[in-house]
Amino acid sequence: MAEILKERSELDPQFQWDLTPMFESDAAWETALENLDAEIDSVAAFAGKLSDAITIGAYLDATTELNRKVEQLYCYASMRHDEDTRGEAAQSMYARINSKYVKLITALSFAQPEILALPEETLTAIVNDPAVADYKFNLEDLLRSKPHTLSKAEEKLLASFGEVMQAPSEAYHNLEDADLVFDPAKNAEGEEVEVTGSNFVPIEMGTDRVLRENAFRSFYKGYRQHINTMAATYAGAVKAATAEARARHYESSRAMSMAGENVPVEVYDNLVATVRKHMPAMHRYVRLRKKMLGVDELHFYDVYAPLVGDLKKSYTYETAQQMVLKAVAPLGEDYQKDVQKAYNEGWIDVYPNRGKRGGAYSGGCYDSNPYILLNFSGTLDSVSTLAHEMGHTMHSWRSRKHQPPQYADYTLFVAEVASTVNENLLIEQLLQNENDPQTRLYLLNQYLENFKGTVYRQTMFAEFEREAHAMVERGEALNASALNALYKRLVIDYFGDDMVIDDEIQYEWARIPHFYRPFYVYKYATGYSTAVALSEGILKEGEPAVKRYKEFLSMGGSAYPLDELRHAGVDLATPAPVDAALEKFERILDDAEATLAKLQ
Repeated sequence: MAEILKERSELDPQFQWDLTPMFESDAAWETALENLDAEIDSVAAFAGKLSDAITIGAYLDATTELNRKVEQLYCYASMRHDEDTRGEAAQSMYARINSKYVKLITALSFAQPEILALPEETLTAIVNDPAVADYKFNLEDLLRSKPHTLSKAEEKLLASFGEVMQAPSEAYHNLEDADLVFDPAKNAEGEEVEVTGSNFVPIEMGTDRVLRENAFRSFYKGYRQHINTMAATYAGAVKAATAEARARHYESSRAMSMAGENVPVEVYDNLVATVRKHMPAMHRYVRLRKKMLGVDELHFYDVYAPLVGDLKKSYTYETAQQMVLKAVAPLGEDYQKDVQKAYNEGWIDVYPNRGKRGGAYSGGCYDSNPYILLNFSGTLDSVSTLAHEMGHTMHSWRSRKHQPPQYADYTLFVAEVASTVNENLLIEQLLQNENDPQTRLYLLNQYLENFKGTVYRQTMFAEFEREAHAMVERGEALNASALNALYKRLVIDYFGDDMVIDDEIQYEWARIPHFYRPFYVYKYATGYSTAVALSEGILKEGEPAVKRYKEFLSMGGSAYPLDELRHAGVDLATPAPVDAALEKFERILDDAEATLAKLQ
């Protein structure tokens, strides 16, 4: 029987985060919010005056401080909301600060086009003026967007279409979260089991193959019944992105999406080409999965099934803390001390409670310590999640300590690197000390699954996005049949001849919400490949690699992400890091096959 969740008030406060460093109380938050409108109006008063370095410097100082305040208000309200999503007071706080954030973005929309409307020689002189020295990288980055920035009136008009352009995404999420229902599925005992969006993957990860198959058929039947609507919402989202790219004079929506982080499209194309080069290893893993499951035919309802029986091991939170501390030992005592600080000083909200947001994340703001939300359940996956979120947290902690607020936030391109380095250090540490073949095979399979899910699967998604957007840019119809055919073709390429291509799998694209955030998924694959390269370097090279890595963690957003990663020792402008990561995948596969042979 599943354990009944307790109310938050019933849990030990020592396992809950302490938000008082941000605001002593909700009342203090309300007081800070009261002054926000006047401060936004004050900064908006710079409109029409941004023509010299001193005024621009003053404007950037004012917006930096205002953004810090809004960020702190937002983080506190968001985290209070996540403690118990049923609470009306926190819901109200979260809604109101979201509204203020929209007001802030709208009020400041004048600045970029106003600055970029200045003559080229004036802009060059301003960028090199000591009055804006603290913002030189920001301004140089801004200058890159000059060819793609419209007039002040056009930018305001485009900003006003923001909600309209988000409408396809909102329609999709409403359909998926609220309106999509699935038939119940029968398990091996003939009992009916409810199928929902939230329990589908856990069912598919279970050992009851009858239930997995029936849930799989039910789940995709639900998507098939709405596939034309979902094709229309996705086509709308793609058309919104391609229309904005045309308006901003980019060669494609992909180029526009990647320009923000100054990542050339060659990085994307290198990823796809390199993963395709290593496709035989993916097909080999599919064969290994088929062999380990002992099935005559491998179906898509088998791709998440456990290959090794559950370890039945349970870890206390205190044990998990020590496991993570031991795993990050190669990063040095100073890194371990910061991890211990997170444990000791109320940075982590550990256990689930009724109404608490699911999943896990690392949050916080410039003027607070980082915070971690967990829903710790004692599994090895929970331990790995703690390691993962601690990686994000240490990245944020070091960035905020070493960078001013305007450079403290690292970009999404590098956001998953530190978290995955920690995960890899944990699994490498566990493998190093594990001689039991059954347990070792379990760990190796976890490692292989991480590669499959993060490098191969996300690259397949990246190919799908690249082609879907290109179809619209070529004037082709993006309807259900075209999307289904595209996705099915990619699935056949990626999974190979040992996988039965179930008819239902062609609809899987419709359940991937990341597609409504164009050209985001490829960063999972590049980030994971980078993390593999870095963790291998840390374990094999030692101190020089650790030094470069910790310097990378301290850089925040003070340089372009590819330059930051080069500093750490990884050059994603070449195929080498992805090549090396997938060669590591092949070595893990070798180990898994040899370990399996010992058990047979």
